[in-house]
Amino acid sequence: MADAIKVLIVDDHQVVRRGLRTFLEVQDDIEVVGEAADGAEGVARTEELKPDIVLMDVKMPGMDGIDALRRLRELDHPARVLIVTSFTEQRTVIPALRAGAAGYVYKDVDPDALAGAIRSVHAGHILLQPEVAGVLLSQEESNSGQGRGGSLTEREREVLGLIADGRSNREIARALVLSEKTVKTHVSNILMKLDLADRTQAALFAVRHGLTR
Repeated sequence: MADAIKVLIVDDHQVVRRGLRTFLEVQDDIEVVGEAADGAEGVARTEELKPDIVLMDVKMPGMDGIDALRRLRELDHPARVLIVTSFTEQRTVIPALRAGAAGYVYKDVDPDALAGAIRSVHAGHILLQPEVAGVLLSQEESNSGQGRGGSLTEREREVLGLIADGRSNREIARALVLSEKTVKTHVSNILMKLDLADRTQAALFAVRHGLTR
């Protein structure tokens, strides 16, 4: 299974972890490489096992999923995080997306839809439920003018397009043959020029205004 998508399951309920593992292990292109019972263990196991995708619960004892996401982003770890949660409130899900999640699904998701979500996130897409996407888009529209995309340089537009593809700074640097420090500067300039709070809003702005690659 050398080409399989490597998945780490992070959830404080053993029954949930076992159920997810049981289903995912029958997928030919997905390999469960490990489990963790809380956010801190999830960060440690992510560094150790280097999964492609982390399935992360939000509410866990100790370090929760949002804090774990922030820690992984500080480490600039390339693993993409898909939130799997039973909490549907926007006050729970939106902070997770802002912390760096590539998307989220509910724990009652159809098994085939979960496998599809993993493949989609692994392919670089941002997976948002319609209600959350609508809220983020309305926030983006209230915080940024329609014409501000024109203030970006050609290089910043390239970087923005790759952000919309879900690429990390490391991946953008590799694709554009730049240093990570230069990419971070471009990202900061993009957020400042467009008056956006984070990469999720930047990705949504790019999609909304036709600035994707």
